[in-house]
Amino acid sequence: MKTTSASVFRELHLQAAPLKLPNVWDAGSARQTESLGATAIATTSAGVAWSLGYRDGNQLPVEDYVARAASIARVISVPLSADIEGGYSDIPATVALTVSRFMDTGVVGINIEDGAGDPHALCRKIEAIRAASVRSGVDLYINVRTDVYARNLVCAADKADEVMARAQSYRSAGADGLFVLGLTEAGEMRAIAEGTSLLLNVAVWPGLPPVSDLAALGVRRLSAGSWLPQTLWAHHAQLVSGFLQHDKMMPMLEKAAPYSEINAMF
Repeated sequence: MKTTSASVFRELHLQAAPLKLPNVWDAGSARQTESLGATAIATTSAGVAWSLGYRDGNQLPVEDYVARAASIARVISVPLSADIEGGYSDIPATVALTVSRFMDTGVVGINIEDGAGDPHALCRKIEAIRAASVRSGVDLYINVRTDVYARNLVCAADKADEVMARAQSYRSAGADGLFVLGLTEAGEMRAIAEGTSLLLNVAVWPGLPPVSDLAALGVRRLSAGSWLPQTLWAHHAQLVSGFLQHDKMMPMLEKAAPYSEINAMF
């Protein structure tokens, strides 16, 4: 089953249009997302962290995160990818063990990021992960997020070249996809897509070209990132503050999904 799911996940990146990948944070959000037509689902580390009471940024206890991935996999039938941030360890073998635990839950893809760290250190993690996936018999899709744009790691004129240099190293280490967080400029997007054999992933971001233009620019995957839980946090704050401070009950009643509809999903 995992082998089939892994193959399906890979094929979804080769469609005419980019794979739209919603990011979820628990079993309920995953089940609803699948019911709305998602062909694959990914976790958002930020959303999972917040839902478990932790800050985003490599603070999640691995045990809790693996349990959350298992609960998500239990209620969906589409491929599942997990955002594991930096891998929750500086030791490649430990990162590979963590990924093996995720694969045991049914995860067939991961995101792992370089952040502001040494890209060569990330390459060693990727190599260890790829070896673990081969041993497990799961053709894991390894999507590597680079933060060159999101963190302004180099000057603007050098960003695309820096990304492509990192992509070459990540590809040699065993990566499949390249997630360039914060990339929005069409010309640079095309140049990066043409400059690497890794499949290009971008995120919903202010200034991003229309979805209808992304395929022509070489984008193979579009991620929702943490925008969905961020938006829901804002709506929740409005409802709760209205109830507590202004005695407003109707917004909760008017905008609520029917109890029976939610219950019937499970």
